[in-house]
Amino acid sequence: MNKRSLTKKNGRRIQCIWAVLVLTISLLTVPAMAADDPLSIVNNLSDFIFSIIRALGIIILGWGVVQVGMSIQSHDASQRTQGFLCLFGGLLIAFAKEILTTIGVA
Repeated sequence: MNKRSLTKKNGRRIQCIWAVLVLTISLLTVPAMAADDPLSIVNNLSDFIFSIIRALGIIILGWGVVQVGMSIQSHDASQRTQGFLCLFGGLLIAFAKEILTTIGVA
């Protein structure tokens, strides 16, 4: 085979791949189902973000409980202080949405 026939063969291969790609993209499109009320989308996003924040708060709360337990076992006052700070911080983060709703911000 000479160089010219290889170039033609590669060109046809690329053209065929391009045609299949365009055909696939045009046939596999999915219509977007948007909500009628844009405010509901914002509320759903807000609920999702607050659920992530709540999960992080519960993780921090659990770590604070572990720290307090370890400090009681080892009689370490500074670790106990850190544990209680972590515990109360986790509680604050876990119930952030309820706290904000109570004071009227969210």
